[in-house]
Amino acid sequence: MNTEIKLKLEKLALSRSIPFCYSCYHECPSGRCNTCGTGDLMQLLPGVACDYGTDWIIESILETELTAVDLDEEFEESVRQCYEQTTQIGWMNLDTISVMKSQDPISWSCAQSEWESMESEEGNIVSLDGGSIHYRLCDIENLVEMF
Repeated sequence: MNTEIKLKLEKLALSRSIPFCYSCYHECPSGRCNTCGTGDLMQLLPGVACDYGTDWIIESILETELTAVDLDEEFEESVRQCYEQTTQIGWMNLDTISVMKSQDPISWSCAQSEWESMESEEGNIVSLDGGSIHYRLCDIENLVEMF
């Protein structure tokens, strides 16, 4: 992912969270605990959690404000644009996608994996958690631009 967008997401996460001293169990908006003097503070995202770092805050923001890409649905739509809706087998007209998936699920899975890689390389989709959840890069860019 673009380093600039990652930095903007981190700034967004910090702006929406509050420095928090877990030892004294109170908010420290100045960045240092007034009670014990520590600067080793967690980040509190009200109503969500309190932890170190910003990755979890970014994930929470994306999860609540953006719609994740349904890779199965998107891949099917991509394939539907390339092939006819139905395939005639004998006297039957069957849904082409259903036939492809049922007759060679391994090939379908490989093709979907290649499609996901291509979409990611082209910068259309991005995952911040190692590939479990994907978002459209343009949606993330719009989110950070509003910030």
